[in-house]
Amino acid sequence: MDQSSSLLRSIPSIGQLLELPAAQRLAEDYSPALTADALRMAAEALRGQILAGQAREIDAAALISAAQALLHEGQQMMHRPVINATGVLLHTNLGRAPMAECAAEAARQAALHYTNLEFDCATGSRGDRLGPIQAVLCEITGAEDALVVNNNAAAMLLVLSSLARGQEVIVSRGELVEIGGSFRVPDVMAQSGCTLIEVGTTNKTRLADYERAIGDQTAALMKVHCSNYQIVGFTQSADIGQLSALAGQRGLPLIYDLGSGALLPLAPYGLRAEPTVRGSLAQGADVVCFSGDKLLGGPQAGIIVGKGKFLSAMKRHPLMRALRADKMTLAALEATLKLYRDGDLAARRIPLYRMLTQDEGDLTQRARALLALLPAGLRALLEIVPCQAQVGGGSAPGEMLPSVAVSVQPFALPLNELYLRLIGAEYPVVARIHRDRLLLDMRTLRDEELSVLAQALTAALGDKENA
Repeated sequence: MDQSSSLLRSIPSIGQLLELPAAQRLAEDYSPALTADALRMAAEALRGQILAGQAREIDAAALISAAQALLHEGQQMMHRPVINATGVLLHTNLGRAPMAECAAEAARQAALHYTNLEFDCATGSRGDRLGPIQAVLCEITGAEDALVVNNNAAAMLLVLSSLARGQEVIVSRGELVEIGGSFRVPDVMAQSGCTLIEVGTTNKTRLADYERAIGDQTAALMKVHCSNYQIVGFTQSADIGQLSALAGQRGLPLIYDLGSGALLPLAPYGLRAEPTVRGSLAQGADVVCFSGDKLLGGPQAGIIVGKGKFLSAMKRHPLMRALRADKMTLAALEATLKLYRDGDLAARRIPLYRMLTQDEGDLTQRARALLALLPAGLRALLEIVPCQAQVGGGSAPGEMLPSVAVSVQPFALPLNELYLRLIGAEYPVVARIHRDRLLLDMRTLRDEELSVLAQALTAALGDKENA
């Protein structure tokens, strides 16, 4: 019998391994079934090493240790926090808006406990899950009524399905937006069962274009805010006031897909003015839809506000149950919206607006604090430089913000490899490569993340640069 055959025969059975104290402790920490599966995988890996001539002995303790590593790996969350050093404030791939502490805590409490989601504590009868949200939304936007679904595409689907199914909706050709993941406004309209009527041209649509297109089958006029792109130059479009007047004359609702959903004016933050929800309703929009996780700074949600008679039809629609938001989303959204009762409070508590208000002095100070946490030998590779950040997330298109970055230019390590090492860290760091350097933008970093970032950067650079 050769050595490989002898080693293979001497691998303990899973039953024998499970009798050992170390394996029993694993079974208590995880479960007997999961521990047995991990031991089988570890034993199978050992068999492969023996057949490849890479193992010379059998060690039961090593098998249990390998099983423990497999169990630990299997329990690691694939969805986990990352450090956003890209300078994109609302980074769609990184979960868009970080929520205010009070919103996160509200979601946590809703997750841990039973809640009065659909229970009226005053009367003991069945309650309305949207009641608290409706009250605060109407207060801060001036709407007659409000409801919440799971995202803005769902909001548009519900609006169009309830108000225009089997009929026509008139939209400017220049507003047929494609949002993330190749989802397009025309596709959502088709799914709702209404017929899209395009008017105008890509760059110019006049009020008269809408007026000529109105016919017996017209159910609504619709305007879509260009929240993720710009058309500049020789352009013209009808505003909400003009469209509202026309819709009112013809007895039609005016639907406004606002997209990013600003509740605060952006001009004070050095950005181009975005239409606000309250302003859009005041100018005559009958129904306004927007996202909860963009400029609003809350959880992913689709929010619909407007005239009560139109929203009543939506609440009765069969799609409403399929699209409704869960208790954690509603709790986080309610906590976020309550901050907007005072604009100054919202600006202080919501992370997006805190990031917008940071000046270059604050950012430079953060960059210096990061450098101070790094080994002296690595600081020669780093430099504090000016850069440009952006709002992102389908909001404020083309808007750039002056920012400050720590620039990394390693001598012995390719930039792509450094990037991959950082995103592969235990606490992943997502930066951006600009020209021949890797930039860590300070505007999207929090002070409490600096020590973790310094550790990841030291580990990623250390062995190559000190060689």
